Amino acid sequence: MLFNWLVQFSDQLGILNLFRYITFRTGGAMITALIVSFICGPMIIRWLRKHQHGGQPIRTDGPESHLITKVGTPTMGGFMILLALLVSTLMWADLRNGYVWAALGVTVGYGMIGFIDDYIKVTRRHSSGLPGKLKLLLQIFIAAAATIWVVSITREPLSTSLAIPFFKNVLIDLGGFLFVVFAVVVMVGSSNAVNLTDGLDGLAIGPVMIAAGVFGLIAYIIGNSVFSNYLQVHYVPGAGELSIFCGALVGAGLGFLWYNAPPAMVFMGDTGSLSMGGALGIVSVITKHELVLAIVGGLFVLETVSVIVQVISFKLTGRRVFQMAPLHHHFEKKGWAEPTIVIRFWIIALILALAGLATLKLR
Repeated sequence: MLFNWLVQFSDQLGILNLFRYITFRTGGAMITALIVSFICGPMIIRWLRKHQHGGQPIRTDGPESHLITKVGTPTMGGFMILLALLVSTLMWADLRNGYVWAALGVTVGYGMIGFIDDYIKVTRRHSSGLPGKLKLLLQIFIAAAATIWVVSITREPLSTSLAIPFFKNVLIDLGGFLFVVFAVVVMVGSSNAVNLTDGLDGLAIGPVMIAAGVFGLIAYIIGNSVFSNYLQVHYVPGAGELSIFCGALVGAGLGFLWYNAPPAMVFMGDTGSLSMGGALGIVSVITKHELVLAIVGGLFVLETVSVIVQVISFKLTGRRVFQMAPLHHHFEKKGWAEPTIVIRFWIIALILALAGLATLKLR
């Protein structure tokens, strides 16, 4: 909004040329999202407390400590993240860019699914919300629609191709149908992986911000012909605008963490976790770094795998591999303090993010 309005006056006022620089607007988006979170956060939390009698329903089959320490804490705090992200991106991004609208569409769409899920949980006072199959169907529909849109505005041969990390400009053309299926799996998988990770105060939002920061840099490089040529990675014209989106996500995440730090004043709920995972998924699809997302978001992958392994093991042998799944609950059961788990998982996420960044150079 600011870019589209102010840049037309840059010839008359030279300082407005700053708005032509993606780096400047990314910083502006990050700060704006942080300010929006700080201003709106307390009001949103008060409103949620007032209307959510008893806060988020706590799972009875979860760690016993949660039934004491987390009772009464309101959920749907992801609305705070979405508001800050939306306002900031609309303010600083080039709204003529189709990739920006694709990213916002998936993020808001998944956020709405999460909001309905959270609303059902709160009103029914039960930890189960939307039926799993319906939730999955809605996620698939939104992801497929976004992918078809992205394919239509991406140049050939990138539009339906899969890029392989560690290899220079290697692209595997999956074809229209297979690429849509692949992209849907990436977005739906990423969304639900973040959702599984969101089980402790501050646990999910930290790795989300780390991954968003990494993909903000990747989007900037991929969208810049000079940098992409130097690093010998594929060039996606227009993808650089997603740096503003990722910067806004980092700022919104920081603002939310202020209120979600242990002991949390609010939980993000599915409103936040589904939308944040979806946001990372769509950015990875647009930048052609879907496989790198599995490295950068490796913590989310580990949490998901722990659940899959637990379920398979119990069904086949009647035994559990972990004391409780997802993985963070296993360490709770082993006696680790909640802040210890959160900070150590953040460290793992940071290490994996650096490994993901290394793929840009190791080719």
